[in-house]
Amino acid sequence: MPTRFRDQIAARSHGHLVMTVDLTDRCLLIYTSIDWEVIEQKLINLPALNPAARRAQRLLLGHLSEVELDANGRALVAPFLREYAGITRDAVLVGQGVRFELWDEKHWNESRAEWLKAEQGDEPLPPELASLTL
Repeated sequence: MPTRFRDQIAARSHGHLVMTVDLTDRCLLIYTSIDWEVIEQKLINLPALNPAARRAQRLLLGHLSEVELDANGRALVAPFLREYAGITRDAVLVGQGVRFELWDEKHWNESRAEWLKAEQGDEPLPPELASLTL
């Protein structure tokens, strides 16, 4: 974990993190345990008879791994999570607000290149993003 985030993570969750799979991309999602509790409650409250909701619950909760940062800001990534994300050697940590994404470096570079090449009009912006002024 980069040094600039360690103090915030330590203050927010005493170095306790949660890792799980991303449902959209082949990367891992990393939350502080405090931030994860909010997500977990929303997942638990999804309708049990909805197949898409059940799939999300099974994948996100079923692949959950609780980890702790060591004194050097490192955390062990469970083998099944490394396998899911295809992380073999080099990885990229990407900050995303209240979470981080952990990518295999090669996969990140390929995905980023695709995103940069994508035509702006290929996918419509969600209303929340369309109204955002940058």
